[in-house]
Amino acid sequence: SYSGVRLLLHGLCSNTTVKSLDLKGNNLRTMGAEALGKLLRQNKSIRSLTLEWNSLGMWEEGFSFFCQGLRANNFLQRLDLRNNQINHQGAEELAMALTQNTSLQELDLRWNNIGLLGGRALLNCLHSNKTLKRLELAGNNVPGDILKAVEQALDHNQDREAILSEAQNQVNILSKEVLSLKDEKNKQFMDFVDAVDKHKEEKARSEKMSAARVSQLQEALEEQYSLMNSLKTKLQMTEAALALSEQKVHNLGELLNAMKQEQNCVAECHFRELQQQKQEGADQAGRLLHDLSAASEKNLLLRNQVDELERKCKVQQDQLFQVKQDLTNTTAELKLRAMEAEERLETEKRRFKQSLEDMESLRVKEVDRMTQHMEANERSMHNRIQRLEAIRISLEEELSQVKAAALTERGQAEEELIKVRSQARLEEQQRLEHLKEKLRLMTESRDEAQNCCLKQKEMVAEAQAKAKQLSLYADGLRRRLDELQQDLDSKEEEKVTELNKMKVELQEQIGHLEAERTAQDGLREKIAALERQLKALSTNHREALLDKEGEISLLLEKLRMKEAEISRVREEEAQRASFLQNAIMAYVQGSPLGTHSSRK
Repeated sequence: SYSGVRLLLHGLCSNTTVKSLDLKGNNLRTMGAEALGKLLRQNKSIRSLTLEWNSLGMWEEGFSFFCQGLRANNFLQRLDLRNNQINHQGAEELAMALTQNTSLQELDLRWNNIGLLGGRALLNCLHSNKTLKRLELAGNNVPGDILKAVEQALDHNQDREAILSEAQNQVNILSKEVLSLKDEKNKQFMDFVDAVDKHKEEKARSEKMSAARVSQLQEALEEQYSLMNSLKTKLQMTEAALALSEQKVHNLGELLNAMKQEQNCVAECHFRELQQQKQEGADQAGRLLHDLSAASEKNLLLRNQVDELERKCKVQQDQLFQVKQDLTNTTAELKLRAMEAEERLETEKRRFKQSLEDMESLRVKEVDRMTQHMEANERSMHNRIQRLEAIRISLEEELSQVKAAALTERGQAEEELIKVRSQARLEEQQRLEHLKEKLRLMTESRDEAQNCCLKQKEMVAEAQAKAKQLSLYADGLRRRLDELQQDLDSKEEEKVTELNKMKVELQEQIGHLEAERTAQDGLREKIAALERQLKALSTNHREALLDKEGEISLLLEKLRMKEAEISRVREEEAQRASFLQNAIMAYVQGSPLGTHSSRK
């Protein structure tokens, strides 16, 4: 129960034998968290503590008390806080505790609710905490860049621990050697020489490692320079692509203008052809009306003829019927031409919609087809005109023959003129009504032709409006391209400034590295001087062994100081290298070209 767990924790405060404690799934609350904080303050033997599934993060006061106990504890090495509903505030309390804790090596915070703020707080505490080696943050909604930074900080702590363990081993070895020198005074000098040789070897190894590290940094810098050059080439390629696109847009604009001019020309040609057809139809109608008036006059003159006039009137009626058929054919042809013109305009609309892809070939074919069709129409109209002229000539010949026959038969006709006059008047009235109907039909056909012409004009106006809309759309595209070009120019300027900043920072870091290298050279010279001093002292060691023991202790202290300085230099170099690598990776990942290439 809850009170039992509290009593257990109270009893463990003074326990010195328990090394591991597992309290998983006990639903510890505020008082339990406070008892855990008290346990961590007083107990000095527990190295591993498991608190999974206890919902400690729900109680802010109890969890802050627990974090205070963790801050005061310097013996706990492993802590499991999985599934405890710890939010970002609890993570910040935990981070403050970790800044002063110097013993915890493993911390498991999986499946909580730490989030971005808690992840940043834990990352910031790792800059001051150098003992934590393992930190699990899965299932906490922490961004990937923070997780990577936490992993790098933990790796840095592990490296530091390894270096410290190596240094501790070296200190232990040196202390054992000093004890052996005190126990065996006769072999003390030889052992010391061996230790110095080992130390030289370790120094050489450390120098090799530092030289390898410097070479790696130089290679990384060279890779960054190569990346910068590749980015410059990519920028140049994008500029070339933009220039090509601008040229293509300009060419398309010229093609659109050319197509507009061609379509305007085609519309004007169609309009002119329609006007010519109208004029030809009007001329033909006038000619036919003139012929009809002449025929009516001739019929008035031939009223005196009786029998032959009836036959010849029948012949003339047949001829007039043929003329009527010709007129109907011509009107039908005009209507067909108007329909063909409408169909042509519709086909031209469709062709105009498809003209952006294959305008040149369709335009050539359309022009050829239109020329052939116009030539065929002209030939057919010429043939019809010739036929009508032949009919007119034949009618004139027949009329001349009729006139000659009328002169011979005039005497006979005068006798029967009175009888036929009434019938002729009725026939004339019928013919006049028939002619009026013909004239009405001709006027209706003319009105229909005019309506067709108006429709064609409206269609041409619509095509021109569409062409204007396309030109406006092309202008909008050009403005959009100009805006994109300006954005690219601004981004290029920003990139150039960032590159200059990075170059300055890299040069400063290179200067720091060179200064550190000169310091290492000074240390090497000091070590050489110490070696020379050791050789000089070795000759007089047998005479003043007691004095040399003090000098040996002083030399050992100097060596320890040098090792501490070397370890500090290594840590600074590792930190600078990690910061440089993080900055370069952040820049490469944050740049828009980098993201574009990664998406591709």
